Amino acid sequence: DPDMGKKIDSAIIPGLQGGPHDNQTAAIAVCLKEAAAPSFKKYGAQVVKNAKVLAKELIKNGFELSSGGTDNHLLLVDLRNKGVNGKIAAYALEVANIVLNMNGVPFDTQPPFYPSGIRLGTPAITTRGMKEKEMVKIANWITRAIDEVKDEVLPQEKEKRSDFVKEFRKRADKNKNLLKIAQEVKSLTKNFPTA
Repeated sequence: DPDMGKKIDSAIIPGLQGGPHDNQTAAIAVCLKEAAAPSFKKYGAQVVKNAKVLAKELIKNGFELSSGGTDNHLLLVDLRNKGVNGKIAAYALEVANIVLNMNGVPFDTQPPFYPSGIRLGTPAITTRGMKEKEMVKIANWITRAIDEVKDEVLPQEKEKRSDFVKEFRKRADKNKNLLKIAQEVKSLTKNFPTA
């Protein structure tokens, strides 16, 4: 179809993009008002404190952080020294009620769909009211969950990876130790409701 390019362009603009989006403008206004409040500065400082404590505890537990620590709200954990793939780790932690995401790390030799790291941050848990004491618990849960799946080695052959991950998910969903961590996490979060 010689007109395919024009059709795609017009589907994007004005179809999907372009024009004023009043809902986004209103959301930005609300965000800027919140960010101007003194309580937001206090909240931001606690987010960073929490991230620093979480980073320190993970390092103490043998994890390598890509930057050696953190100065902001994010942590990028390189799992290569643990022998665990980021996709496997992220799913195991999700079963354990700790939600984060797989992520590539500097000089990662693994493909993006099966990266060597995980990325996590502290804004959501800080919003719930958690502080440094809870970061120590979270780091220990992360350590226990990663230790639980350290023998789950992702195949090097591309064609075997998808089947391996499907089978791993079945095992992880029934893993008693991951489910025990999930209950401990649930018990903690009851003390820090979202609303």
